[in-house]
Amino acid sequence: MKLITNRPDFYNDVCEEIRLFLPRAEIALDGGGEDGSSLSVILAEDGSFRADAVFSYLGSNYRYSHETPYVGGSDIIEKRYAKRCVKVAVFRALRKAFPEKLIPWGSLTGIRPTRLLRELIDTEGREEAMRLMRSEFDVDEEKLRLADEIVTVQRPILDSARDNMLGVYIGIPFCRTRCLYCSFASQLRTKKTDMGAYLAALHRDIELGSAMAASLGLEPRSFYMGGGTPTILTAPELDRLLDKICECYDTSGREFTVEAGRPDTITHEKLAVMKAHGVTRVSVNPQTMCDSTLRLVGRDHSSADIIRCYEDVRSLGFDSINMDLIAGLPNETETEMEASLKAVEALSPDCLTVHTLAIKRASRLHERMDEYALPSVETVERMVGMGRETASRMGMKPYYMYRQKYMAGNLENVGYSTPLGVCVYNIDMMEDGMSILAHGAGAMTKRVFAEGGRIERVPNNKDIATYISNIEATNAEREALFDL
Repeated sequence: MKLITNRPDFYNDVCEEIRLFLPRAEIALDGGGEDGSSLSVILAEDGSFRADAVFSYLGSNYRYSHETPYVGGSDIIEKRYAKRCVKVAVFRALRKAFPEKLIPWGSLTGIRPTRLLRELIDTEGREEAMRLMRSEFDVDEEKLRLADEIVTVQRPILDSARDNMLGVYIGIPFCRTRCLYCSFASQLRTKKTDMGAYLAALHRDIELGSAMAASLGLEPRSFYMGGGTPTILTAPELDRLLDKICECYDTSGREFTVEAGRPDTITHEKLAVMKAHGVTRVSVNPQTMCDSTLRLVGRDHSSADIIRCYEDVRSLGFDSINMDLIAGLPNETETEMEASLKAVEALSPDCLTVHTLAIKRASRLHERMDEYALPSVETVERMVGMGRETASRMGMKPYYMYRQKYMAGNLENVGYSTPLGVCVYNIDMMEDGMSILAHGAGAMTKRVFAEGGRIERVPNNKDIATYISNIEATNAEREALFDL
């Protein structure tokens, strides 16, 4: 498809709108496809923003013009309003061409719709914010209620943050096997993996970052060890890493989450090490409780292993246990989703995260999609609804949400929690509620500035060898970012 626009800086944003309706569209600024399809969107500015969109498809033209009455403020805010105007015009022109398609989040393609709603409430008041979500962004009532409920749960947690607080992330980008749907920059740990070199670098990374935080008076509010699969580490390796974290940071009384993740990497010894170091929250993530699906997606464990690990975690008395399920896995129907949800409900975790399958371009699933039977968008939406009903029966409320590209049905991932099981790190990180200091290959440090919606980032290199060799240089970049 040919894209014609006077704002090529919004190319990715326009492409995301197009793919809400045409998921596999290839879009070029400098040429179109053989079918002659094209989209033109021109933004004009004269006291307000006005975007004129024309979508040409199968011999017909579909037009929409949208005006946003705002010019002014910081460059960041002004660009945000211009982008919104363009996206709404494109979305509504495309919706004319495909009126049968249900797009529950409307023109919103960003990761954090709850952040947008919260910002609108703060600037416009709740009633006007809800009106804008409906009429400006075309969000349907069910999704709007979900976002509103999450904003309400999050409000006291976000308001309790102080300017000098940050979240601390520790990354272990290694796994035992690679899942069919995975696109993360993680490596398989084999007998040949030089884990010692990586962990030595990670220890140094933690030393440097914690010293910088202390010198600037930055106080950790929560800790999160993610992956990959952190429990791919042996018990002695995990012990030494947690020793280093506790030596460099004051973890006492803070929320500390470890993504134990896969049962085939969890042992009682590792859990005991975590408990001894003050880890408060553990994730045991089945993704599904259907054994045939587990084998299909490359997870080398059974549903019985999941139950065994969960019971082991519970017996050690961790404050909160989370479990993840994915709606929309290959070959699954509502019957398999119902069975998985019943099994999880019987275990009674403190948190349940219901993901919607995202078919990422770097995954094996994307490369071999024709080999798998994926449930319809309507089926996935019902699966997501079943997850919401199960969470409600367990006394949980939705407390955070995020969205990804290439998700089935343009849906969302939702974390549900009992009142005492909420993960503060998830809220702070997903809502850009505070800065994150990140350690480990592929991890992303970000500074959230107090005013103006400004966020700046320093990435750690994804390549393990480059990460190891660049520890000092990357830390210098972090210091410069936080010392602004």
